[in-house]
Amino acid sequence: MQYVAEHAEIDALVVFNPKRLAQAAEILPDLPRIDTVVLCDPGDAEDERPELPDRVEVLTLDAVQERGRTSVDDQAAAIEELRAQIDADDLATIIYTSGTTGRPKGVMLSHENISSNAITSVGQLDDFETGPEGEVVISFLPLTHVFARMLQYAFVYRGVSVYFVHPDNLVEALPKVRPTVFASVPRVLEKVYAGIKKKVMAMTGIQKSIGEWGLEVAQEYDMTEPGSALYKAKHAIADRLVFRKWRAALGGRVKYIVVGGAALQPDLANILSAAGITALQGYGLTETSPVITYTRPWRNKPGTVGEPLPGVEVKIADDGEILTRGPHVMQGYYKAPEKTDEVIEDEGWFHTGDIGEFDEEGFLKITDRKKDLFKLSTGKYVMPQPIENRMGSDPLVDNAVVVGSDRKFCTALVFPNQDQVRAQAKEFGLDPEQAIDDLLAEPDIVNAFRSIVQGANEGMDHWSTVKRFALIPDELTVESDLLTPTLKIRRPKVHEAYADEIEALYYEGDEPPGDRTERGAVLVEV
Repeated sequence: MQYVAEHAEIDALVVFNPKRLAQAAEILPDLPRIDTVVLCDPGDAEDERPELPDRVEVLTLDAVQERGRTSVDDQAAAIEELRAQIDADDLATIIYTSGTTGRPKGVMLSHENISSNAITSVGQLDDFETGPEGEVVISFLPLTHVFARMLQYAFVYRGVSVYFVHPDNLVEALPKVRPTVFASVPRVLEKVYAGIKKKVMAMTGIQKSIGEWGLEVAQEYDMTEPGSALYKAKHAIADRLVFRKWRAALGGRVKYIVVGGAALQPDLANILSAAGITALQGYGLTETSPVITYTRPWRNKPGTVGEPLPGVEVKIADDGEILTRGPHVMQGYYKAPEKTDEVIEDEGWFHTGDIGEFDEEGFLKITDRKKDLFKLSTGKYVMPQPIENRMGSDPLVDNAVVVGSDRKFCTALVFPNQDQVRAQAKEFGLDPEQAIDDLLAEPDIVNAFRSIVQGANEGMDHWSTVKRFALIPDELTVESDLLTPTLKIRRPKVHEAYADEIEALYYEGDEPPGDRTERGAVLVEV
């Protein structure tokens, strides 16, 4: 917070609640430009506010809105004059990238950057009902992220209702709001699906049999193929017995889930589609406002991120990097022209840093991040994301990080989904209440994870397969700074935090010197 405040030279700070105000109080003495703090939710602790510098005025959001209403009445002409001076190319916002490495960069986006992206994106939804009686949107992604910001503008532009909820309250809010559209990152959807599987595993008797059968029917679904008459009959029955309950858990009316921030696994896209929910996968970056490509309802291909938006150009460089040009590309990095020149060519092509390819139908596929590519000591290059995505598609795996730079072979740090591990332990007849590091050392649990890694290795280049892995009894979180706000892994920080585990994976010989590290991680040979 302090770095961004200093770098952007801000005069006012908006905080959500008293907890955030207390955090701001620690740095405000070192930020002399700031003289106003807006507190969105004052809570019940008026008398417990932290001590702030005398220059700082604290306003509630209600007070700011009242001042705005007064200004509209008293200064209408002045406001209109200011509005008339704004040009489409003027700076609208600076969004600081969460960044997986280094300090965040301030991305300068103009009014045209954002408005063109928002209007064009929502315009691709041909059956999107507008106005007060139209679609109902629920928003739970952080508005500090460009994906949520752009969608907010797009939905308001189309005149529909947007309900904002905290992610912690999402489950309770869905049946009340009953949204028809919402945006998500893949990790949230993966957790929702893992939760469904967990509930099925906990069932008994005929209910469990029906639930497991419904999962099998969903897993067989392929939105690109019509399916046989027999499958269609099975699907119709599964829809009545199983899928309608899934839809009900999301409020019962969801038509679209707009997915961004990372790649959605093809299997999960098909499973959602089997349940009557269309997942529209998009691709972009903060620097591109953000959407570059996305799948349309009538042209939706799992495993891809769709086709370019109208007016957006995309090409693949000789080294496989995705380049893009158009009205969506940022003005540059704030106070960093040299960094801007590194990513935007004179002809306007922006270097995304992602590796990808177009398939024969013109759909873009992302294969990896250029900066994530690493080289083994043998000289072979490894793209870690494909195998990480395979491992992460299993409900038992929360996150997986493949490592191996300058090493002879690849290994992985595997962060289990602890709730799923306990549910699996119960299935194996183990005590699910024992300490998680003890559970991870149980032979049945180890073998379950070994099977996951072996399955992820299948069909991969032999040098990119994982030879050993560590089961880490921790969770990667945004609060620990090991995940970005959109749940992407901060690789360098994970490598640093788990350097001992990585080193332990590269032991000499066929057997590890011990079955656990000091942190309690379990070392496993594939």
